[in-house]
Amino acid sequence: FNICSTEKKVLSSFVTINVYAFTPTFKRVVLLECNAVLRAYQDTDSVISSVSTKVKGNILTNTSIEGVHVWDVPEYVIPPQGEKSFFVLTNVIPTPGQTQSKCPEIPSLVTKCESDSDCIEGQTEVHGNGVQTGHCVQYSDTIKTCEVQAWCPLENDTIIPKPALLGAAEHFTVLIKNNIQYPKFNFRKRNLLHHINSTYLKNCTFDRKTDPHCPIFRLGHMVTEAGEDFSVMALKGGIIGIFIDWNCDLDFPERFCIPKYSFSRLDNKNPENNVAPGYNFRFAKYYKNNKSIETRTLIKAFGIRFDVIVFGMAGKFNIVPTIVNLGAALACLSLVTAICDWVMLTCMKDHDQYAKRKFIHLNQNGDSVPLVSKS
Repeated sequence: FNICSTEKKVLSSFVTINVYAFTPTFKRVVLLECNAVLRAYQDTDSVISSVSTKVKGNILTNTSIEGVHVWDVPEYVIPPQGEKSFFVLTNVIPTPGQTQSKCPEIPSLVTKCESDSDCIEGQTEVHGNGVQTGHCVQYSDTIKTCEVQAWCPLENDTIIPKPALLGAAEHFTVLIKNNIQYPKFNFRKRNLLHHINSTYLKNCTFDRKTDPHCPIFRLGHMVTEAGEDFSVMALKGGIIGIFIDWNCDLDFPERFCIPKYSFSRLDNKNPENNVAPGYNFRFAKYYKNNKSIETRTLIKAFGIRFDVIVFGMAGKFNIVPTIVNLGAALACLSLVTAICDWVMLTCMKDHDQYAKRKFIHLNQNGDSVPLVSKS
């Protein structure tokens, strides 16, 4: 006869001790506290999110190639609307006045030549700019290269403007509108909180101390919070992550569910592996000149891409996970066995029989004697 079997407990004749009563209170408190901190009494749901952005700012530049030029949003935000991201132009290498014609290729180990026999008509190089014509032509006074059919004059991107042409972009601002929902709890909210109105939006800029809920961010501030120098990053570009944390406890009122912002650089800038650093791409502006010849300005664009990454988990009280996790916690604490013992020793009709088989009683001579006398 062994009900709720467990290890036998050794008791002193001076003090009757149950080992379960000796379980440290601290251990129980810690495990129960862990359940509370981890919100094991709640059902959870993952965030579903949508993001839209709007950048504002203007820059005046004056270069030998383009002269005085004002850059506005349609020029430096490419594309106008991204998928949870936006790109801001910070540096450019322009090649204006390109037309479909023939010109000498940019010098390299495979394009330098001495005579026409070194050039193969119709051949293309992976890193070249066009299709070879089979002629070896003068590139400079001392260098000859194979002639190509291409958009001429060819781009020369060996020299990157320094400082960055659009380095003042650090003063641009971006409005980030983020709508989130937790479908399981029929909960919806956006990062434009209840106290934010049109007047507030016209005057606020995100600041972790003074305006932590303002959805308008200065680009330079975000890069700085990511631990980077905007003027350095603007030279060759890079990728910045804008993280919006929507972890919410929905057992509290809705006003306590607010977004938390953080920033980090996402692209690799390891000095030991600096192959193809930064972030750049090319695009062209096409037009016809006064002779109706198709012409373009090729632009190699360097800039910073901002990726908006939204994450979060919401929890709300639910009786099912509460019972499951409470049972698991009790099992971890071995309280289930203790409770079973207590029930058997106090509530059962044959509790004396159970006690005799549950415990061993020792006298001072070390002899075992029955714990409960026969009645």
